[in-house]
Amino acid sequence: MVFGKIELIQGDITKLEVDAIVNAANSSLRGGGGVDGAIHRAAGSILHEECMRIIEKIGKLPQGEAVATSAGNMPAKYVIHTVGPVWNGGKNNESELLGNCYKNSLNLAEELCLKTIAFPNISTGIYGYPKDEAANIAVIEVRNFLEKDNSIEKIIFACFEDDNFNIYKRLLSS
Repeated sequence: MVFGKIELIQGDITKLEVDAIVNAANSSLRGGGGVDGAIHRAAGSILHEECMRIIEKIGKLPQGEAVATSAGNMPAKYVIHTVGPVWNGGKNNESELLGNCYKNSLNLAEELCLKTIAFPNISTGIYGYPKDEAANIAVIEVRNFLEKDNSIEKIIFACFEDDNFNIYKRLLSS
């Protein structure tokens, strides 16, 4: 489904032929469960090696920040890793941190002169962020970015689950 420069798909983000896919990473960039584990498995060992070099330089990646690596064995050119917040009832600036995941990933994509980027549903898995609220923040941040910048030609929300897909469909249609 296409909504201007925003596209909504249901499927596996690791299979997308885009300039960059975004990884809902953990702060150690070691891979884990959910989309993070799927990306690390699909990319192969080169992704892990690049992530470990980044961590050697900076320590842990703070929540809301973003860094880029190659995409290894995936069809994308880059993986932009961002660390979403763990949901704690909204008491620890979770909405600001989640918004920063999108802002910083998009700004990094712009710096890298990328034209297409795909986002998963950041923080809605084991990090427990309410799916409706997380999707709303994602859509707002992407729309705000597109109002100010037209360098990125297509921003994809790649939903793996039916419920996330339906939430995004409703938000993007309004």
